[in-house]
Amino acid sequence: MPRLLPGVIAMATVVVASNILVQHLLGSWLTWGALTYPVAFLVTDIMNRVYGPAAARKVVYAGFVTGVLCSVVAAGMDKTTLRIAVASGAAFLSAQLMDISVFNQLRKYNWWLPPLAASVVGSIIDTTIFFSIAFASQLTPIFPADDVSWANELVPLLGHGPVQPLWVSLAVADCSVKLAQAVLALVPFRIVVGNLIQRRAQIH
Repeated sequence: MPRLLPGVIAMATVVVASNILVQHLLGSWLTWGALTYPVAFLVTDIMNRVYGPAAARKVVYAGFVTGVLCSVVAAGMDKTTLRIAVASGAAFLSAQLMDISVFNQLRKYNWWLPPLAASVVGSIIDTTIFFSIAFASQLTPIFPADDVSWANELVPLLGHGPVQPLWVSLAVADCSVKLAQAVLALVPFRIVVGNLIQRRAQIH
């Protein structure tokens, strides 16, 4: 467990920071949390590469528990709703576990394909699950206490495209940031993994 502690701390930090920063808008379509949340995929991929899928899953579960605790605290402060909490938890767990699965299927190939493919697939799943559960009008009967009519206002996609519910623009913008970070994250992935593997070799 001590070897996983840095990963657990990193994941918990990302989850807590994202839960705080998601409360603050960044332009018309994003929140500041959109910039920090994708780092969770980087943490998962590093743990998977260095310590294997079982270790990566433990880090993900630690992140999930942290997210649940954040939702409980936020609910007590009237900063979130049951619908948002369910969407967040389902999206995080599904996306991160899929990330691990995809990475593991590709780990025998070159160093950059597993983290890139895993993060891309995970990001698409995360965005789809979160925004659909959180805002789609079709699920309103399941969460009658949560008013998401504002998210279903019809607007041009990202202000210029075909008319869609507002939440679709939010989802597209969010996913675009995740996909861009999936590419950018290859640099710290390469550096951190190299350092950790070298350190493990020196110890053994």
